[in-house]
Amino acid sequence: MTDDLTGSTPQPAPTVHRKWRPAMIWLFAGFAVFAYVFDQLTKLWVTSTMTEGERIPVLPPLLHWYYIRNSGAAFSIGENVTWVFTIVMAAVSVAILFQLRRLGSAWWALSLGLLLGGALGNLTDRLFREPSFAMGHVVDFIQLPNFAIFNIADSAVVSGVVIICLLTLRGIGMDGKRHVPGGKTSKGQAEEPGGE
Repeated sequence: MTDDLTGSTPQPAPTVHRKWRPAMIWLFAGFAVFAYVFDQLTKLWVTSTMTEGERIPVLPPLLHWYYIRNSGAAFSIGENVTWVFTIVMAAVSVAILFQLRRLGSAWWALSLGLLLGGALGNLTDRLFREPSFAMGHVVDFIQLPNFAIFNIADSAVVSGVVIICLLTLRGIGMDGKRHVPGGKTSKGQAEEPGGE
């Protein structure tokens, strides 16, 4: 009789996790699409209304629109190896998609969505803008004092990384559980090896 009870004991945690997973995936997708579309629309606006090198004061002296085409990374580092950035952005995008099976936290959905949307925004520029496929220049236009000129995709990537750092420092895993040293969750239950 004990064996029958043990075999039929319900396990609520996986059921709750399965319920939340579709919601988290939709939340992730929403943030990714928002970051990507917002980035591409602002770049379309800049390229169709401004000439390269044009500067427009928005909130002087703090904020200007300053249209440049960036062939490298931040601070124009690596201008001669643009293809490396293309490969890195594509690899980051694929790695994020592989992690979605573990997603159980709204904050992680937000951070990974922003990260993916931003990476795809700049990847689109690298692939399809001049001068050639996979070597395209990224459109940057947001200028702050004594700082690099950047775009919405860059902002989304940085915001996503900052949120990931804060979640990691607080010990919150992608599954939404707070992990403490010793392999235990915040509820004091031991984590199963490789489990969710």
